[in-house]
Amino acid sequence: MSRIGQLPIPLPKGVTVDIQGSEVIVKGPKGELHRSFHPAMSIALKDGSLVVSRPSDQKIYRALHGLTRSLLANMVEGVEKGFEKSLETVGVGYRAQKVGDNLVLQVGYTHPVEISPPPGISLLTEGPNRIKVSGIDKELVGEVAARIRRVHPPDHYKGKGIRYLGERVRLKPGKAGRAVGKK
Repeated sequence: MSRIGQLPIPLPKGVTVDIQGSEVIVKGPKGELHRSFHPAMSIALKDGSLVVSRPSDQKIYRALHGLTRSLLANMVEGVEKGFEKSLETVGVGYRAQKVGDNLVLQVGYTHPVEISPPPGISLLTEGPNRIKVSGIDKELVGEVAARIRRVHPPDHYKGKGIRYLGERVRLKPGKAGRAVGKK
């Protein structure tokens, strides 16, 4: 049995769930999320918590069981608390600033790079080097953060670029380090 899929999802105060077949709508203080799940997975509301069950022990249903439960748990947590990811720019002259709703990055290119957030995502700057991506949809927050990082990923020789807060980049020695070992 799926250990993740069997766990019930407790509903905190202020969060309501509307189940319409395979469509689930979760409403909370931060907003509303809706998602369509595989029709074979049965989602039920029992004693103030969500329970996911599967029709049989076939491999596909075992895989979908844990996935469905995790996605539902993320929806409940998102409408209650929200999600956020932090990024930082590292490099001389690298900076991020907010212009209206958009984020303008200057990361070593000849031109500034402008990123506009999709609906439901807010971009904040904390000083010139920190960017915070926040929203209620965990998948979308991660996607926007990855899209920002992809503008200028960390360089493995100098360490410059955009990285997640706390991400460690191993620096390579470069040509001089390689030439020392040869004779």
